Amino acid sequence: MDFSKLLLYIPGVIIFLVGSGLVRDWLRMRRSDLTSLADVVSCTHVVKKDKKDREIYDYYNVVVEYTDPKTKHTKRQAIKSPTEFAQSQQVRIIVEKNSETPELIENKTEFPIHPWAMMIGGALLILLALEQNRGDEVGAMVCFTLVLAGAGLNLILNYLALRRRGLVELDAEIVSVFTRQISKGSKILKGDKYTYYPVVRYELDGHENMRRCNVNSGSEKSFKTGDHIKLYYDPQDHTVQEKHAQAGLLVLGIALLAVGILAGASILSVLL
Repeated sequence: MDFSKLLLYIPGVIIFLVGSGLVRDWLRMRRSDLTSLADVVSCTHVVKKDKKDREIYDYYNVVVEYTDPKTKHTKRQAIKSPTEFAQSQQVRIIVEKNSETPELIENKTEFPIHPWAMMIGGALLILLALEQNRGDEVGAMVCFTLVLAGAGLNLILNYLALRRRGLVELDAEIVSVFTRQISKGSKILKGDKYTYYPVVRYELDGHENMRRCNVNSGSEKSFKTGDHIKLYYDPQDHTVQEKHAQAGLLVLGIALLAVGILAGASILSVLL
């Protein structure tokens, strides 16, 4: 067996599995029988450190009160969150039938590639590897063209959708930096490895909020206490995001779409 041929399937399989997981979350967040509005009853900051005074846990214990979308009974539940919420603030949650703890929709990370597009792109990459191993260059090229054009079109549509949503810019101040150790030093890797996350404070609807951002860096100097970064409030979903419509992604989308169209034209020229 030629294992080098099997390696061609790995990128497609990984992207397909990640995409399928995101599709599941995307579908769950749009089911009225699973989602509910909840009121924040209390929010407590929890920090735990190791023997060397390094933070190993840093989260907010958010107690919410909500009406179960299935039973219609009022419940209270504590949820771990990287974001601080003010008392009486409303948040959106997902309540699974067989899960004891609901999930905060605000904690879901948005990706520039739509979940369905990512899953389909992964399937096309798997098909590309299959056609490549069969020696069908035209079939492989068709798959490659669809991946490029699809990714480019998706980035363009994502940019336009974010522009239409009218995201409101929020000023956030870095109040601390959360440090997470991701590996220990060894004979091969010298020194311990850490990831750094900014913890920011911002104001929304008259409430002061804290948030440990998803954006991170392997450099300790990337984030400094007192610096300011931008967050973006979505008035349609009532959520705060860390990304907005970026011109760079639009340019990348146009470039990928153009390359995909050119690749498709070259295939047609060969077939004709």
